[in-house]
Amino acid sequence: HVQPVESGGGLVPPGGSLRLTCTVSGDTPDFFSVGWFRQGSTRIREEVSCFRLDDGRTYYSPSVKGRFSISGNKEKKTVVLQMDDLKPEDTDIYYCTVGVGGATNCPVPSLAEWGQGIQVAVSG
Repeated sequence: HVQPVESGGGLVPPGGSLRLTCTVSGDTPDFFSVGWFRQGSTRIREEVSCFRLDDGRTYYSPSVKGRFSISGNKEKKTVVLQMDDLKPEDTDIYYCTVGVGGATNCPVPSLAEWGQGIQVAVSG
């Protein structure tokens, strides 16, 4: 059974940095993507950043481009989201997903496996 597990997160002041790691257990085809989603106060799910395991193609939401960086290790099945210059509006629960990628190289939400989520808070 494919299962993504998030680690990292926490509380930082504006301008600070955090690193989120997603580790995927179970057999995962190389063509799968690993993505980070969040769902803010508007309750609209946002694709934050995604990484395709086989060729390293990436996606960034316009709201995080230039501040966040995603990288992955296909053999270890881990994907790291480095978040710099964090803003209060980045505060949210971040979910790691894994599955077949869509047009943005992000996992198609309805077909993906989801992690439990991890809290990121930017305040102070």
